[in-house]
Amino acid sequence: MRCALLQINPVIGDIAGNLRRIAGAYEAARTRGARLCITPELALVGYPPRDLLLYPAFVSEAEKALDALARKTLGQNCALILGTVGRSPAGAGKPLRNQAVGLQNGGIVFSYSKRLLPTYDVFDEARYFQAGDRPCVWEFEGLRFALTVCEDIWNDSASCTTPAYPLDPLADLPPFDVLVNLSASPFTVGKQRLREGMLSAIAGKFGVPVLYVNCVGGNDDLVFDGRSMCVGRDGRLSARAEGFAETTLCMDVSAGKDGAAEQAGSFSSVDDFTPEAEIWRALVLGTRDYCFKTGHGSVVLGLSGGIDSALTAAIACAALEPGNVLGVLMPSPYSSGHSLTDALALARNLGMETAVLPIEPVMRTYESVLSQVFQGHGKDVAEENLQARIRGNLLMALSNKFGKILLTTGNKSEISVGYCTIYGDMCGALAVIGDLYKTQVYRLARWFNAYQGGIPDGVLLKAPSAELRPDQTDRDSLPPYEELDAVLRCLIEERLSVEAAASAGHERETVGRIARLVHTAEFKRRQAAPVIKITQQAFGIGWRMPLACAILP
Repeated sequence: MRCALLQINPVIGDIAGNLRRIAGAYEAARTRGARLCITPELALVGYPPRDLLLYPAFVSEAEKALDALARKTLGQNCALILGTVGRSPAGAGKPLRNQAVGLQNGGIVFSYSKRLLPTYDVFDEARYFQAGDRPCVWEFEGLRFALTVCEDIWNDSASCTTPAYPLDPLADLPPFDVLVNLSASPFTVGKQRLREGMLSAIAGKFGVPVLYVNCVGGNDDLVFDGRSMCVGRDGRLSARAEGFAETTLCMDVSAGKDGAAEQAGSFSSVDDFTPEAEIWRALVLGTRDYCFKTGHGSVVLGLSGGIDSALTAAIACAALEPGNVLGVLMPSPYSSGHSLTDALALARNLGMETAVLPIEPVMRTYESVLSQVFQGHGKDVAEENLQARIRGNLLMALSNKFGKILLTTGNKSEISVGYCTIYGDMCGALAVIGDLYKTQVYRLARWFNAYQGGIPDGVLLKAPSAELRPDQTDRDSLPPYEELDAVLRCLIEERLSVEAAASAGHERETVGRIARLVHTAEFKRRQAAPVIKITQQAFGIGWRMPLACAILP
């Protein structure tokens, strides 16, 4: 029997559009001989739907779309397992369920409710859903398919040494021939290897194939990489779909000699699992989908001649085509000549448009207006930040006038310690590289130059600087980025205390200073643009630190 994994890119809340996407993929797979099609988790409503689920009309629309999809299976000799939202029985706790629903010959043949509801990091499913309380095995075409949804397979003893839940949904399954998992598993660097190891362990433990279908696309701060796959009953990966793209993965599943199932599939030939290649594709997809799913086809960003804006521009051009990217040069009296020439060279190399808006006249006006109230006080960070805020205002004016999304260009190192200006360079709708430490920015930029080219050598070689005062460099205010990033990983990714981070090989005074900067910058991060998440711990919905609190020792 031919099965098809429908790796689609749903739009959150676009139920009618998602219905068309699913129906189109189903029909295309059916014409290729598929007898069973499977969608990702919550494919009909998009993941994560968050508080849209609190609107009764939203759930009702999803129910109508479910009925419409069921009718499409009438007389088609091809079943569909659909990820959607369903209602709980009366008096059963939360009113909704995260479900996998079987559609066949015009009707619903089974409904399975997700049993493990994650509430860590970016997940908050217990806010909306009631957990299922029973397994589901569906017999179709002589094979018994065990149904699971995403988190349900992440707590099995075969691959999980420290269970996060008291329940293992795989432990009480009745006999089955094929394990099916509908997923909406967000991308982080290196996660695919973890998934493959987990599925291999589960397949080997039960001696059955695993069919895993993951969604793809960017939804707000999250990127879903797809890479739907099949793992054989011997634990070996037998088929994997392309990452970061919509596609359908078909494979033939049949009963093996011992009653289990076997399948044959294929591998995508375009995936590159190096960190830089993964990060690049994730950021390009996240940027593209953020723009298109919010109804925008073009962007604007400030071009300083530095590495951060250069990499952001390269990503934007790859995501939207260069003609839809406007880079704005806003030189001040402190801007170096090579910053301007490097920024213009970058724009020529990438093929993007530019505009030059000198900010010195506006600086002089601000100084004049503030001269009386500032009298007796020397120039300091207040005047420096005014430059950033002037630039932010100019960029926002262009965004408003031309309907272009403003991309911020700050990196994770700067956002961590507050080396950024609120209402200035933090202005914007999306922080494209906000989950990349500065050292990662350089690595990705060098990878991009080797892969395609376009970032001038001068951008990569010069010392990082905000250029807000004469001869300024980042080293004036921060430790070297290699040291800073190493400490930040200890404090943010590993959640170490100052003492523990110092014990890991870092100078105690430096660690304490960095920890204080991270703590005091929390109010800035609370008001920052959404960050495209590519690591285990990004600044976004998964980072929930209080504002008014004592600093950790």
